[in-house]
Amino acid sequence: MSLVANTGKLAGRTLFITGASRGIGKAIALKAAKDGANVVIAAKTAEPHPKLPGTIYSAAEEIEALGGKALPCIVDVREEKQVQKAIDEAIKKFNGIDILVNNASAISLTGTANTDMKRYDLMHNINTRGTFLASKLCLPVLKNSNHAHILNLSPPLNMNPYWFSIHVAYTMAKYGMSMCVLGMSEEFKPYNIGVNALWPRTAIATAAIEMLTGDTSTSRKVDIVSDAAYAMLCKDPKTYTGNFAIDEDVVREAGVKDLTSYACDPKNINNLLIDGFLDDPASKEIHRKSVSTTSVRRYHTSAVYHKEEKPSDAGQIPNLFAAISKSLSADLVKNTQAIYQFNVKGKEEGVWHIDLKNGDGSCGQGEPKSPPDATLTMDSNHFADLFAGKLKPTTAFMMGKLKIAGDIQKAMKLEKMMKALKNKA
Repeated sequence: MSLVANTGKLAGRTLFITGASRGIGKAIALKAAKDGANVVIAAKTAEPHPKLPGTIYSAAEEIEALGGKALPCIVDVREEKQVQKAIDEAIKKFNGIDILVNNASAISLTGTANTDMKRYDLMHNINTRGTFLASKLCLPVLKNSNHAHILNLSPPLNMNPYWFSIHVAYTMAKYGMSMCVLGMSEEFKPYNIGVNALWPRTAIATAAIEMLTGDTSTSRKVDIVSDAAYAMLCKDPKTYTGNFAIDEDVVREAGVKDLTSYACDPKNINNLLIDGFLDDPASKEIHRKSVSTTSVRRYHTSAVYHKEEKPSDAGQIPNLFAAISKSLSADLVKNTQAIYQFNVKGKEEGVWHIDLKNGDGSCGQGEPKSPPDATLTMDSNHFADLFAGKLKPTTAFMMGKLKIAGDIQKAMKLEKMMKALKNKA
């Protein structure tokens, strides 16, 4: 639900948006379309993705249905000729470009040892190089506009070492986009081109996130980002430049007092997953409240315990795995297709595993028989909270309570798996 009203300020303006076939990029396009804007959809998805909805052509249909004009262009932002061709087509059809939105991005939340160079190159070529390339090639056209903006979907430049330590390659790639803002906002001032960054305060429920985690209940809708982007792009670029804005702050400044409607699940309005690269006290307080580390009935109400079960004296973790083993099934294996190894530290130190790739599934103490797809390391107290449903893997990872080696996407499937276990309990 959009809460920032359209004013018509982008009517007739032309936006060149990378990665606009779905998610945040498409949401920004649709918001501008309501003003009657022209949108160049510069994205790779010409054919439907097997798991993610939307192509450049379906996005174009939605834009035009809202009153905008669309130009779908097959663009890989790593390819200079493709970017230039799309810009030339935009000039031919719309007589110019007023706004560039650098939204296309690649992500791999892996540590140094587990980041292969192919993935490293992909992130840097799309995030940093792609942003620089699109900005460079659009610059001559933007100089001719009387309302020229560049907006990068990238985080504030937070030099806290923590944000580098957990996924240094990804952080470098996203900060490359932000450094483009820092430099270009000053460089392009003589041309009256506003260059700014926008970043969400919370997780945003895109199709990609839903596919990754299987749960968007602690996320906000894309509308808060598109509303914030719209408000920023309506500002005077001569005076509004060099800002690293947060979506929540922008929409509040635009007059939105109650953000509840942006939440995917209004019941979780005070339990939203805070996005990375943010260290402000409010974010830390929300994290603190979102995770309960103590509960009198913690294990009695766990998602993996039957109501009549009570923990034995064998220890919390053995009891957890005993309950998990009763809930394994061929369907769960079919839907998960991953093997997990858990390196537990602290009071109940040990190694455990869950095999959801073979047969009807199995779990127990020790390393799995086949190599794990993801290895998770955390303290035993946090481990218990994880399987009690009190701490989500995504939240634990973002807070530094969980370290992940291997396939991050399969690690995040744990949330979907635990939801399935809860339904069986």
